[in-house]
Amino acid sequence: MRTIWKGALTFGLVNVPVKVYSATEDHDVPLHQVHAADGGRIRYQRICELDGEVVPYAEIDKAYDDGERTVVLTAEDIASLPAEKSREIEVVEFVPSDQIDLLTLDKAYYLEPDSTSPKAYVLLRKTLEQTDRTAIVRFSLRQKTRLAALRVRGDVLVLQTLLWADEVREASFPSLDEPVKISAKELELSASLVESFSSDFDPDEFVDEYQQELRTLIDAKLDKGDALDTSETFGDQAEKKDAGEEVIDLMAALKASVERSRAAREGAAS
Repeated sequence: MRTIWKGALTFGLVNVPVKVYSATEDHDVPLHQVHAADGGRIRYQRICELDGEVVPYAEIDKAYDDGERTVVLTAEDIASLPAEKSREIEVVEFVPSDQIDLLTLDKAYYLEPDSTSPKAYVLLRKTLEQTDRTAIVRFSLRQKTRLAALRVRGDVLVLQTLLWADEVREASFPSLDEPVKISAKELELSASLVESFSSDFDPDEFVDEYQQELRTLIDAKLDKGDALDTSETFGDQAEKKDAGEEVIDLMAALKASVERSRAAREGAAS
C-alpha cells in the first residue's frame, strides 16, 4: 500500500504521528471507450470555450459561478486556506459507537503509527476498545475539510470519513404514512423466514458476479479472436419476466419462502 497522507492524531495533549492509507480498492475491470466502426480509442480534451484551444492541465484553475459573476480560484488561493495546510487529525469528541449512523459512513482509511515507538497509537486503540467509544475527528484531505469516525478494526485504527449532516437526504414517502395492518400470523411467518436464512456473515463468501462474468467474456473474446457469440460463453441464462406480472399474496410468498428454505437446508444436511 502507498501512503497518501502523513500527519498526527491529536486529542488533548496527546500527539500520535500516523501514516494514512486507503483501506479499500476498486476491483472493477478497467474499460475505455472506442469508436465502434474501427476500434479507435476515444479521448477527451479540455477545450477553452473562448478561444477553442486545448488547455494543458497545468494551466487550469477552478472557479465558482453564482449565475452572474465568476470567481477564479488559483492553486495558490486554494493552498493558502488554513484548513488545507493543517496536518492534524483533531479529535473533537468521543461518542458511543452505536450513535454513528451507518448511512453517513463514506471512505475508509488505515492509520499506521509513524514514530519510533507505537505506544501512543496502541494506547488510543486500547482506550477506544475498552470504552466502546468512537472518536469523531476533523482533518483536511485533498482540499476538503473532512469529518470522520476513528474506530478500531483488529489491531489497526481505521479512519472512516462521514458525510456532513446536510449531505444526507431526508426520506419522505407518502405511501409509508398510510396505515398498514400486519397480522400476528404474517409476523410469525416472516420471523420464521428470517430464522431460516440466519447465518454468521462472512464477506469472503460473496463475489461480484458481474465482474466475474465480464472477465469471462473478455477472456473468451481473446481466445476466439473476437469471433464470439455471447450465448456460447454464458449459455441462455437470461430470465425474462413479464412487466405486468401479477403481484402474489404476501402470506403465500412468506409460506413458500419458508418451505423452500427449510427444504434446502434439510437437503444440505442429508
